[in-house]
Amino acid sequence: MTNLNDSLTFRHGTTLDNRLVLPSMLTNSGEDGYITQDTLDYYRARAKSGSMLMTEYMYVTENGGPALTWKRGREQLAAYDDQFLPQLKKLAQTMKSTGSKAVMQIAHTGREANYRAMQGEKVYAPTGLEDGNDFSFLAYKVHSLSDEQIREIIAGFGKATKRAIDAGFDGVEIHGANHYLIQQFVSAYSNHRTDHWGGSVEKRMNFPLAVVKTVMDTVNKYAPKNFIVGYRISPEEIHGKNVGYTWHESTQLINQITKQFDLDYIHLSMLHFDSKPGDALLLDADGQADNKFKDSDKPFATLFKPYLNGSKEIIVGGIDSKAKAEAALSLADLVAVGRENIIDPDFAEKVLNNQEDQIIKSLSVEQTKQNHMTPGLIDTFSAPTVAIPLSGAENIQSLHQGFGGWTEMTYPRNSETK
Repeated sequence: MTNLNDSLTFRHGTTLDNRLVLPSMLTNSGEDGYITQDTLDYYRARAKSGSMLMTEYMYVTENGGPALTWKRGREQLAAYDDQFLPQLKKLAQTMKSTGSKAVMQIAHTGREANYRAMQGEKVYAPTGLEDGNDFSFLAYKVHSLSDEQIREIIAGFGKATKRAIDAGFDGVEIHGANHYLIQQFVSAYSNHRTDHWGGSVEKRMNFPLAVVKTVMDTVNKYAPKNFIVGYRISPEEIHGKNVGYTWHESTQLINQITKQFDLDYIHLSMLHFDSKPGDALLLDADGQADNKFKDSDKPFATLFKPYLNGSKEIIVGGIDSKAKAEAALSLADLVAVGRENIIDPDFAEKVLNNQEDQIIKSLSVEQTKQNHMTPGLIDTFSAPTVAIPLSGAENIQSLHQGFGGWTEMTYPRNSETK
């Protein structure tokens, strides 16, 4: 039986001291894309939150973000230019300060880059208005990417990887989950293209495969031999009648990725670590999946194993106790703890040292000072309506300064808003 304290060695040689990792979570701490002191303080407080720590998702081209951003100084972080390198170096040093491995997550948010629309700039997706894709649930216009733009974005993933290497990170994680651009290309709901980048299931896989290739080419050319490369994926995209892909298609993609490239791990993005086909993976305002999609009683962690081809598996979702962490570890190689590490950054230390009774499981005003939540995160989780709430959020509503989420945001009238 594997224990949480057991070490793990990836295929390229990097060894992790234990089986707990910190997944990528938006900090809403950037300013014009730059890492700020709030960012550094947040990650310094979480330097022992796992044997491997992942940054929030950083956008790799200028049109790739910011997403989930409501005002300046509360932005998603960027890695699309060398101008960000000095701050990236500071972040890598901060995250590695206690011996944990630091991984930079790289992404393009596609249609989710809402802050661009707020500033009157175009937002892009595989298909948009020019191809009859309106995305009525968004308050802004979405435009179709040209072939040239797609190739620039693919190159951007490679350039961001080079910056991660130069900054001193131990690895990168390619963000192919959570409805951002890579997932949008894989999704039949979002991608209506009829060229090389869309149409059949196989063609919808061309973009993620091209991204992984450019990342791996960059790593093989510039990085140390033990540099970590991971890929994060949402196991399926089913929201009521809107079906982007099923687990049958996503495992086909992972099989292709891990057969063609020697990735260190695959990271399944889920609300619950033991989620199964047809379960809610994100906010399902469109209703539950049809019963026909609930076609297996096995959890995704088990269903993906035959397609990993030597890559390790990370699962995440709802882990807030040692018992749940151990249950997750029985399904996968590594356990990612997200929201609980926002509340108590010492969760991993307490679990690994049999101090579970000391875990702080609820927010308070005092705890926001102790855990160095960023002002942006405080605004997010103290809002009247929160997409995925944290325990005790009602205790910090006195700290709320507005702009905490979708329900509080009014889009300005400009050429890119509806």
